[in-house]
Amino acid sequence: MAVPRDVTGVLVQFARTLRHAGLDASTQRVATLLTAVDALDVTDAADTYWAGRATLCATREDLATYDAAFAAFFRGIAPVGNLPRPAPLALPRMTLPFGGDGSASAEEGEGMSVAVTASDLEILRHRDIAELSAAERADVRRMIALLSVGTSVRASRRWVPARNGGVDRGRTVRRMLRHGGEPTRPDRRAPRPKPRRLVILIDVSGSMSAYADALLCFGHAAVRRSPSLVEVFTIGTRVTRVTRALRHRDPDSALRAAGETVPDWHGGTRLADSLKVFLDRWGQRATARGAIVVICSDGWERGDPLPLAGQVQRLARLAYQLVWVSPHEGKPGFQPTAGGLAVCLPHVDNFVSGHSVSALEQLVRVISGQPR
Repeated sequence: MAVPRDVTGVLVQFARTLRHAGLDASTQRVATLLTAVDALDVTDAADTYWAGRATLCATREDLATYDAAFAAFFRGIAPVGNLPRPAPLALPRMTLPFGGDGSASAEEGEGMSVAVTASDLEILRHRDIAELSAAERADVRRMIALLSVGTSVRASRRWVPARNGGVDRGRTVRRMLRHGGEPTRPDRRAPRPKPRRLVILIDVSGSMSAYADALLCFGHAAVRRSPSLVEVFTIGTRVTRVTRALRHRDPDSALRAAGETVPDWHGGTRLADSLKVFLDRWGQRATARGAIVVICSDGWERGDPLPLAGQVQRLARLAYQLVWVSPHEGKPGFQPTAGGLAVCLPHVDNFVSGHSVSALEQLVRVISGQPR
């Protein structure tokens, strides 16, 4: 059944109101709206609301304008006899629009009230991982698994044809020979860009127990994207290489394999000794040389922090970029007063937070060379 002519006119007028309010309610989107309400119940205010919101809003910033225009336009207007009047829109409430039935409740004599809903997943992105329930942690692991963890690029020793750059003598001479020795436009070349190696050191001591799983999920996402360019280690009372364990396709299987590999899970903290072992066994042998090194730790050191500062300085000289991730950095009132953290920050290139999914997204931007 097609949309009635009077309803079509009302919806077109509503689209014109949205255009005056600043929304890009184009003719194509209005046609999509008419198709949507044709498949729904146009006499239901909730169906009309969600059909317009899904077809006429292009960005998140359009939602507030759309809500205000919907409430103002349909208050007192009934394109079909029994279309209820929507009440003034309430403040946003935290419900999942795609997890329930998506409908609003109606009260007798008051009409239909449509409330703006905010995605639970969007709220979950900014919540502290340590405060989440088991079910929410599972959602967070799935969100972290979707991160595209890439690094900044460097110039390799190989050359590729380019529009700008140095003259490629070999290709230029071969082109001249093909034209009988006549001078031609010189060919140019530039170094082929190559992603930098990424090394992630994750503190799995007792003070980091609430964040270790999420950070290992981040390491798994990085390994899955670039298996040959990413190395992941755990540090605590000893150093353990968990790169092979994190190569499982499934994040949960990778975490279980890493947990079986790490012997000092939720143990003590000897960051200075752990970094020294890493540098002597792996870092000095080109694993950290010219790479982006990420240390995920709260900086609590059991012994004297000065040896830790020496090892971090040694690591900073080898690495192209040294990033320190502290789960407490993004919390209100935080000050880097922990002994190990205070002496290490002067040797760190970037100090970021890692307490939430949004903070890990910021970490992705930092190691990929995007502006903060």
